Amino acid sequence: MIPIAGSAYTYAYATMGELVAWIIGWDLILEYAGSNMTVSVGFAAHVVDFLDWFGFHPSPKWITPAYLSDGMTDLQGKVLYNPGWHFGFNIPAFFIVLLLTVLLVRGIQESAKANNFMVGIKITAILVFVGAALGYLHPGNWHPYMPNGFSGVLTGGSIIFFTYIGFDSVSTAAEECKRPQRDLPIGIIATLIVCTVLYLSVAICLTGLVPWQSMIDDAAPVVNALKKLSLLPGGHPLHWVRLIVLIGALMGMISSLLVYQLGQSRVWYSMSRDGLLPKIFSKIHPVFRTPTFSTWVAGFLVAIPSGLFDIELLANLSNIGTLFAFVLVSIGVLELRYREPERRRGFRVPGGPVIPVLSVVFCVLLMSGLPVITWFRFFIWLVIGLVIYVCYSRHRSEFARAK
Repeated sequence: MIPIAGSAYTYAYATMGELVAWIIGWDLILEYAGSNMTVSVGFAAHVVDFLDWFGFHPSPKWITPAYLSDGMTDLQGKVLYNPGWHFGFNIPAFFIVLLLTVLLVRGIQESAKANNFMVGIKITAILVFVGAALGYLHPGNWHPYMPNGFSGVLTGGSIIFFTYIGFDSVSTAAEECKRPQRDLPIGIIATLIVCTVLYLSVAICLTGLVPWQSMIDDAAPVVNALKKLSLLPGGHPLHWVRLIVLIGALMGMISSLLVYQLGQSRVWYSMSRDGLLPKIFSKIHPVFRTPTFSTWVAGFLVAIPSGLFDIELLANLSNIGTLFAFVLVSIGVLELRYREPERRRGFRVPGGPVIPVLSVVFCVLLMSGLPVITWFRFFIWLVIGLVIYVCYSRHRSEFARAK
């Protein structure tokens, strides 16, 4: 119904007004930034494994974040860093974000071609891993099936929820679609089905290869599991599988970073176009025809924290932002159907109010599985956003100019 850039922000603006749109836009900035920080830290961990495969071992202080929530140990369990701050900076995470920012500044067409290539490599690596892992599974690792009970399932679902942001980020580039009413639903639903099957396959194989306890706080669990098994008798073939998976994982995370950074910059652009942010954020480059300033701001907003913080802290912030955004969108669907039931809709979800209500319930349920400290940080972020809205945005928005 609203085929323009901005994702949930644009929908909230059309259904619930300016204040709610600002809240969800500010939340989306946290959502995309947090998810990209998380993926970039994971990317750095895989770069380290890739170098290790070839026998290179860079200094830990330049490949680990400055802050580690639970410290850091090697594969033998030796403590490298205690929990808290230490002298270091995650250089691979920092530079990959800046490199992709340059690519996005050059334009959506070049970015889409590069992304399609990387997605193909990623899917190939996943299939290779699943095929190779089938011969090394230990069914005993699956007993008990839920070692931490339902609360463990709830917390796990809350922690990995940010991996589904890619489906939402597709809608942020609606203006780049030729037929958005047809292309967006097909793209989102088809990829949702395919990715769910791949997620399940990898999770089943990984937990069958090694005990789940060995993967706690591991930013590269698949390749590290393959490394451990390749050192055992009969496990040498996994040495080469590990290299294939490493290449696929690196390409896959680059493609994810590309999509998330695109989504974040388009949210900045949409909010600026509506007057909620300074106009410089919606300024288009005369040659590349992209929102250059917002793309660079989004890049540095992600790159610097990626070098400083670890994957646990960043993932939780991204998850609560994502879930909160989905709650507001679902409420917006209900409100618009009640307020304007006869309005023409290019997108229409079947089932009446049932699906939006279920969406709200399950999102709130997943949010309840996140740590209290994550709620506190999220509340601080929203307060900062509301202060900016009251002091700046509401006086310069389209509604303010209309008055």
